[in-house]
Amino acid sequence: MMSAELPSYFDPEDGTRYPLLQARWRSDEGRALMITPLPGISKADIDTTNRSIWRYRAALPIEIAQPVSLGEGLTPLLEVEYEGTPLHFKLEWFAPTGSFKDRGASVMISYLRQIGISAILEDSSGNGGAAVAAFGAAGGLKVRILCPDSTQAAKVAQMRALGAEVHLVPGAREKSEEEAIRQSNEIFYASHNWQPFFLQGTKLLAYELWEDLGFRVPDNIIIPAGAGSNILGCDIGFSELLAAGQIARRPRLFCAQPANCAPINASFIAGANGLVPVETKPTIAEGTAIKHPIRIRQILEALRRSGGMTVTASEDEIIAAVRSLAGRGMYVEPTTATAAAAAKKLVASGAINPADLTVVLLTGTGLKATARMTEIFQGASGEPQRV
Repeated sequence: MMSAELPSYFDPEDGTRYPLLQARWRSDEGRALMITPLPGISKADIDTTNRSIWRYRAALPIEIAQPVSLGEGLTPLLEVEYEGTPLHFKLEWFAPTGSFKDRGASVMISYLRQIGISAILEDSSGNGGAAVAAFGAAGGLKVRILCPDSTQAAKVAQMRALGAEVHLVPGAREKSEEEAIRQSNEIFYASHNWQPFFLQGTKLLAYELWEDLGFRVPDNIIIPAGAGSNILGCDIGFSELLAAGQIARRPRLFCAQPANCAPINASFIAGANGLVPVETKPTIAEGTAIKHPIRIRQILEALRRSGGMTVTASEDEIIAAVRSLAGRGMYVEPTTATAAAAAKKLVASGAINPADLTVVLLTGTGLKATARMTEIFQGASGEPQRV
């Protein structure tokens, strides 16, 4: 049953609630927050005059008077026969900064600006930082971003071009987050992994897919995941549509991870409710190299609630998927190609029926990973092939 109370932040661990007008990114106990369940919207609530995610603004927990928008959303849904199976590819790299994270950044930055935040801090391995930099610039906010020193040069250049103050942090991805949390005492931490309004942006993908498919629900959605914001977004969005009586069932959600860094997969297979420690290695799918997803319990619950599962792909399988997609005109970064590699394995194993309506999220452009793509298509030496 939906609560009649006003929407609020809440701590899933102990149920503590906080007003949405408070400038906060975590609970008083230092835990990740969510936003209380919302009733969802109907077809009649869609603003069809707006060609962006803001056509679904009625689904948000508070009214945003002046959205910060760059035309994000309404990305193509392309039906393609892939490795012998008909699939629907959602081309999220058509977003303004080249990745799906523009959805979350648009809503999060709009909300933060509305409550009076003028300077923000973010940590990112690339795409999240680019999105926050772009929407921060569009909204007139000062942006500081901390990135691992191994971040792709093209992504760092994009953030700096968009006006962000970028600092490279030595060490693994989690070192950037640790440093950001340390600095959060001096500047508001607008983390795309921590701040719950980011998920209010990614949930709008569920509404968009519903509309894309003639107000139907796909059977399956395959999602490359590190921190899991698209898994949680789809879970939230389709849960709202179910609550609103607009759909009769949820789609099955499938989490695709690189085998070299797959903590969600390990936790799911173990039947755990929290994070299972797992040995990790460097991966070409660097955008999903998150060792400690902060909302792991909610991710596992979402996968199980949908009847979905996890699947991993080796480095060779990811590279093969990059090549296969490119051969069909889809130039995506390796992180994104993990979902296509997973789709092939899921069909081969019988986990997905080829006759199902299956959506594969292609989350980021290959232009974000020029060095990686050069290695894949020219060889590690960087020498072009000559004829």
